[in-house]
Amino acid sequence: MDFGLTKEQLDLQKAAREFAKGEFDKDLAQELDAKHEYPEKIWKKAAELGFIGLHFPEKFGGMDYGVVENIIVAEEFCRADSTIGACLILAGFASECVLRFGSEEQKAKWLPKVAGGKCLSCGCFTEPGRGSDITKMETTAVLEGDEWVINGSKIFITNGGSRAGFYVVLCQTDPASNPMYRGISMILAEADRQGISTASVGEKMGIRMMDTAEVTFANVRVPKENIIGKEGKGFYQVLEFFDESRILIAAQALGTAQGAMDRALNYVKQREQFGKKLAEFQITQHKLADMATKIEAARLLTYKAAWNYDQGRIDPKLTSMAKMFAARAAVEVADEAIQLHGGYGYMAEYDVERFYRDAKITEIYEGTKEIQKNTIASSLLGKMK
Repeated sequence: MDFGLTKEQLDLQKAAREFAKGEFDKDLAQELDAKHEYPEKIWKKAAELGFIGLHFPEKFGGMDYGVVENIIVAEEFCRADSTIGACLILAGFASECVLRFGSEEQKAKWLPKVAGGKCLSCGCFTEPGRGSDITKMETTAVLEGDEWVINGSKIFITNGGSRAGFYVVLCQTDPASNPMYRGISMILAEADRQGISTASVGEKMGIRMMDTAEVTFANVRVPKENIIGKEGKGFYQVLEFFDESRILIAAQALGTAQGAMDRALNYVKQREQFGKKLAEFQITQHKLADMATKIEAARLLTYKAAWNYDQGRIDPKLTSMAKMFAARAAVEVADEAIQLHGGYGYMAEYDVERFYRDAKITEIYEGTKEIQKNTIASSLLGKMK
């Protein structure tokens, strides 16, 4: 059993770390966070260097890497800056639905645009009032001739807005199906289709640079060929997508936790109280030991889940464990990092307060921690009469 990275993976890790060090400017990050502005120039440059969509095949603008390589980059980016990193690693959010289930025409048209930084991709899954419940969709798609007509509304859509190239929309295509989730399909809706409108969800606690929108579909017509995968299989497809995307969110949480830890460690080595460095106090050392242990445990779970996925084994229990544990570690480590900074930790100047704000979302999107527990428990108990 080898827990080490290959030379190629280590080179990729180093390249991601050096890119982040050179491009993720602290003052710029604070400015963009305050203004709720997307790090567009950094996103474009990351795409030029191949960091966006690196898990796509080469013919679609990627580098033929797997999930492990994707999370290596995700961890490094979020470690360097929790907000800029999150924007970059989620620039291609839900494009995996096209990659895994889409037609060759859909892949050829959209994946190179995502990888090349020409547009962002979006997954329209969550609906107002339904939250984590995706077993029934209020958003409908009715087939009229050779076109799907989509009506409905989606909420908390990552990347929704002016930079979006397309939306992967979860729709009810067969309202008579029993159970309802067997009548759900995935449909690709180009962002410039007539009838699509977006609005910002407003002020957020964290990930403030990222566009998060409410997306409304009013008699939006798309070609019949825009269905992704098979009709009626959308629910199953999105669950498989979540098994991949939750590993990415675990890596986001992992990087955020490590970044908060890095800053706390640097601070306690310099800061003096009562004639001693903070790092010399046993209570500080114990806090650091707990933080480091949580991070290492989260890293092992996250990388195991990624490696498992790359071996062709989809294990919802493991991916949910990784996502739940890494997210909790990120929140707890970032909280402790603030505590170690004292009053300064509460100030924007010291970064850790922003890392704390960014950490919390990892316990919410891509399935709340309660949903992850449901998945884990269901796997353990199996079907019960």
